[in-house]
Amino acid sequence: MKKILSSILFVISIFYANAQNFSAETIPQVLKNRATAVIRQSETTVDMRSTDNVILTVKKAITILNKNGDDHASLVLFYDKNTSIKGVKGEIYDEFGKLTSKFSLSNFKDESAVSNFSLYEDSRVKYYSPAVNIYPYTIVYTYEIRNKQNLVIPEWRPIPGYDIAAEKCTYQFVCNPKDELRIYAANYNRTPEEVLTDKQKILKWSVENVPAIKQEDYSPNAAVFLTSIKVAPKDFVYYNLKGSYTNWNELGKITYDNLLKNRQDLPAPTKDFIKELVSKEKTNRDKAQKIYKYMQQKTRYISVQLGIGGLQPSFASEVDKLGYGDCKGLVNYMQSLLDAVNIESYYCVVEAGNNKKDLISSFASMEQGNHIILCLPLKGDTTWLECTNQEIPFGYLGSFTSNRLVLACTKDGGKLLKTPKYNAENSLQERKASLVLSKEGNLKGNVTTTFKGEQYENHTYLLNKSQNDRENALRKIYDVNNINFDEIAFKKDEDQIIFTEDLKINVGHYAPVNNGKLFLNPNLLNVKKSIPFIRNRVLPLYISSGYTDVDHISYTLDQDIVPEFQPKSVHIKNEFGSYILEVKKEDNKLVYYRVLSVKEGMYKAEDYTKFQEFISEVVQNDNLKLILSLKE
Repeated sequence: MKKILSSILFVISIFYANAQNFSAETIPQVLKNRATAVIRQSETTVDMRSTDNVILTVKKAITILNKNGDDHASLVLFYDKNTSIKGVKGEIYDEFGKLTSKFSLSNFKDESAVSNFSLYEDSRVKYYSPAVNIYPYTIVYTYEIRNKQNLVIPEWRPIPGYDIAAEKCTYQFVCNPKDELRIYAANYNRTPEEVLTDKQKILKWSVENVPAIKQEDYSPNAAVFLTSIKVAPKDFVYYNLKGSYTNWNELGKITYDNLLKNRQDLPAPTKDFIKELVSKEKTNRDKAQKIYKYMQQKTRYISVQLGIGGLQPSFASEVDKLGYGDCKGLVNYMQSLLDAVNIESYYCVVEAGNNKKDLISSFASMEQGNHIILCLPLKGDTTWLECTNQEIPFGYLGSFTSNRLVLACTKDGGKLLKTPKYNAENSLQERKASLVLSKEGNLKGNVTTTFKGEQYENHTYLLNKSQNDRENALRKIYDVNNINFDEIAFKKDEDQIIFTEDLKINVGHYAPVNNGKLFLNPNLLNVKKSIPFIRNRVLPLYISSGYTDVDHISYTLDQDIVPEFQPKSVHIKNEFGSYILEVKKEDNKLVYYRVLSVKEGMYKAEDYTKFQEFISEVVQNDNLKLILSLKE
């Protein structure tokens, strides 16, 4: 123990000895480039003294170069009855490295992590943001947190994201030499330093002089290219639970047997009600759909991060009584309702977000995953449910959780399953419009748009808006001068998962008139926006979701308008997708047809130039201007 203490004190003394000069001028210029903040020194130590006593110590000095880096100066610490903050102290230095103020835990604001919800009254947060508006400045702090469990060891990411550089960051994991660990190192190509004695094992990772990475359009999840270290002990304690695991099957079994079991009891009247509710339904799918609708109407979602409220869902009976819950609680509740009529379902852990991220198939850890969804392994028709959204259709996930590996926790153990993929062909936005163009350049008519696949959710949020808010939102979406909406109607087909928008519009002076000519852009509502040219791109090109847009617009022309233009046809096809543009004359009508299809995928950084050229060509054709003559 003396060796451990002397080792830690030695490291602390080195940290502070090297941390005396916080002048921003001493930061190498190469680290200031593209950075909003620079980590001067950072040391993270996880001391797993025992399975139920894990001490996390963080010491960090970070210089904030401008206002855009202020978020990196904030300190947010969650705690509950099993996680305690043992101490915090810090200092603020000005541009020249002069100490201007100090702070401690007493300067932090403290409040409930989930206000006004009794299920999570033990989850609290302390946070501190320095009130500094003269840049650059440096914040230096140290804090220690004690965890009474080692099932969840926080991932170490020395660079937390874009626009931040680092001079030196280290991570130490201290444990008993006999402790079995599994380690997953991403974007770290060196062997960690190891110190082994009779009493302890210390593993150390470090990175130095890491320049900031500028976020680029169409970039992948930062985890793809940033360094991170995950550590998962074989033997663990999670409060009153003890066990061991080395793979997803074992971890899923532990979750099912210890975190989910015995938390699904429902009051007898609720069970009876559910049985009666579905008594006339013939198939399990129909029964599940009816129960899902009931659950959506009865409950509401409260946002609690997966690790904040603990890993165990609240009792189904509590959610049934109170009518609210986080993702864990609502999934467990829905699973309990299904179980009341003997419909099997799987509680599934997923890494949710619009940038799709799989669980690591070769490395099981409870630290992965930030959301829970439900899987129904119906015979020949596996169905997935998002239980936190009161408006989402039965069987639809959307971009937040689609197309990624998730952990299904079952009585037979954990299974890695893939959520549904909505490819470019079935993520469809299809618009049909019938418009009349007057000789003054005014437009009026009807526009019907259907949304399917991942595009289903494009406009569904408008359902709960007032008429005035709908009009304002649509003006922003379609961005057409002088557009007015005479009628707005929405319709959801939850069986086919199709959202339909019906509009009756009028647009004053859409086609300018000059010297007996009208200048018409036939692409009224779907002009593609250009993407920036990026010289010397660093990051891979990542298109997270594929989609297809189809626009078919018929313009009936005033009898005094003469369509003298030549028909136009454009066909483009490449590795990123395809584009079709056709403009034709049919008697007194002008018919415009456009199809843009973009494929999802990860591409090399150098491919961005070709993708940008493709989009530029689309933009150019989308801004086509037709010249129409007026009869004298």
